[in-house]
Amino acid sequence: MNEYKQLLLANRAWAAEQLHDDPDYFSRHLVGQRPEFLWIGCSDSRVSPDQMTDSTPGGLFIHRNVANLVSTADLNLMAVLQYAVDVLEVPHIIVCGHYGCGGITTALDGNVEGPIDRWLENAREVHANHAHEIDAMPDREARVNRFVECNVRDQLVKLANTATVQGAFARQAKLCLYGWVYDMRNGHIEPLLEIDATTALDTVPQPGRVLV
Repeated sequence: MNEYKQLLLANRAWAAEQLHDDPDYFSRHLVGQRPEFLWIGCSDSRVSPDQMTDSTPGGLFIHRNVANLVSTADLNLMAVLQYAVDVLEVPHIIVCGHYGCGGITTALDGNVEGPIDRWLENAREVHANHAHEIDAMPDREARVNRFVECNVRDQLVKLANTATVQGAFARQAKLCLYGWVYDMRNGHIEPLLEIDATTALDTVPQPGRVLV
């Protein structure tokens, strides 16, 4: 059977199961959404935020891109951020990377062309800013994983400096930012750092090393 047909069949089976267990499952979602979290994560097919957090529909407002990067030039992300903070009034924003990230590995190794090369310029800046620490790791896997952690830290600081987040902090909105990393080897999410309105962004420390 063609793979796309299998997806459609799985969808029908899933919908029927939801209605069997809860007849109001779909109608309940029509009234709107009020998620607690904006999740900014990687596009990697192995790191689904709903699945790894066991979240129900309506709990996470999600944006994903290669290597979970934050760029003010990315209108998609900036629109998602503005809607999440100013309209949905989410109190929590998470930037979640993952060990073994293909985008981070590519940024470290180079030898890539086209749109992904331009996209990863942001990540290469992270490496340049932390090369002394990343390159001092004992092997390639450790270098990639420390790069992942440094990237989460720098993207969270960039996020905190956006006009949308600064505006929320200025009006004393309830908002906190979290930098996390997911370990595919055991399924655990490890917290690295937090930023709120009182955090001095020019002195945010490097995250504690979680995996070497």
